[in-house]
Amino acid sequence: MWPQIYEWLALFIKWFHVIAGIAWIGASFYFVWLDNNLDTPPEWKKKKGIKGDLWAVHGGGFYEVAKYKVGPEAMPEKLHWFKWEAYSTWLSGTLLLFWIYYLRADAYLIDPQVMELNSLQAVALGAGGITLGWLIYEGLMHSPLANKPQALSLCLVIIGALFCFGFSQLFSGRGAFIHVGALIGTIMVSNVWLKIIPGQKKMVAQVAAGETVDPEPGLEAKRRSVHNNYLTLPVIFLMISNHYPMIYQHSHSWLILCVIIGLSAWIRHFFNLKHQGIHKPAIIVSGAIGMLLLALLVSWSKLNSNAAANGAVAQVESLSPQHQQVMDIVQQRCSSCHSRTPHDDIFTAAPAGVMLDTWQDVERWQERIIARAVVSQDMPFLNKTQMTEQERQQLQQLLSSSE
Repeated sequence: MWPQIYEWLALFIKWFHVIAGIAWIGASFYFVWLDNNLDTPPEWKKKKGIKGDLWAVHGGGFYEVAKYKVGPEAMPEKLHWFKWEAYSTWLSGTLLLFWIYYLRADAYLIDPQVMELNSLQAVALGAGGITLGWLIYEGLMHSPLANKPQALSLCLVIIGALFCFGFSQLFSGRGAFIHVGALIGTIMVSNVWLKIIPGQKKMVAQVAAGETVDPEPGLEAKRRSVHNNYLTLPVIFLMISNHYPMIYQHSHSWLILCVIIGLSAWIRHFFNLKHQGIHKPAIIVSGAIGMLLLALLVSWSKLNSNAAANGAVAQVESLSPQHQQVMDIVQQRCSSCHSRTPHDDIFTAAPAGVMLDTWQDVERWQERIIARAVVSQDMPFLNKTQMTEQERQQLQQLLSSSE
């Protein structure tokens, strides 16, 4: 029953994570759009301290939204804080990271073809890498570079590329991608927790006390909010990247990831300018062309060249009769797709990063094989290789007895 319980809990955590992420990123998109679309109000509104307003129609009604330059004359009884969308996204994402990649580090995080690690080492490197990346970001934001946007952006791009490369040298492709996503998500939520919300709390307290509002916390919160806005498209991509092994299993996966992060932030820049009334179609066109060229280059290049060069597929193993029986079934029914060199007519990269060329591979994915080929029986895909019921039961018996 454990494989089924594990899968159900993973589903519920991921489902909640996606819902929370939609709420957080949706709010980010909305408020950036709102800020960039506020019109100069009439004089009578300016006298009330309103900086800009906007009229909208939605859901069968009209809405008037106003933004105060400093604050209202009196604080309202109810004031909504947009923080739990961010916190719940990060908390559920961290739980998902632990549940899938750390609890089953041997399967999802460690790739012996990349680096020989035990589970404790892999988890320590993963959590340590995320923490280090966040500390470096905060260090830059407290350095003189923080007031030099172009220099800061260049530093962040270089450091981001180094982390993409570093994670790819430690973990499986899938594990490397998810750690880059966790690092970006941690930076985003720390911006909310450490700067945006405290700045807003200080402003609210000053307005409520009738004091002059210090603009500096608000300006810093705005800057961090802009950073988060440009990181939304990259982090969404990383949330879904585990479904696309053609990217994370590529021999240059880290470089592909860097390009996708850069292009998606560039495309986001187009929309940010558009909301301000600045139309630069060359940005969206160049971004789309960049994505198309990347897709073509990835499709035409050789996948998993590093693994093949290391001789993983050609590895000769001395197996017991029991293990050989398992390998015979796996090679006949599974390896056309789940291999470092797939020969299936549809799948050119091993689905979900599951490669079953050696006994070491089969041991690594043992629970997953039983869960998908025996329990749910949704593998092989559409039963293309005609695995029989007898072979499924054999797999369960042989793998269970080999533990």
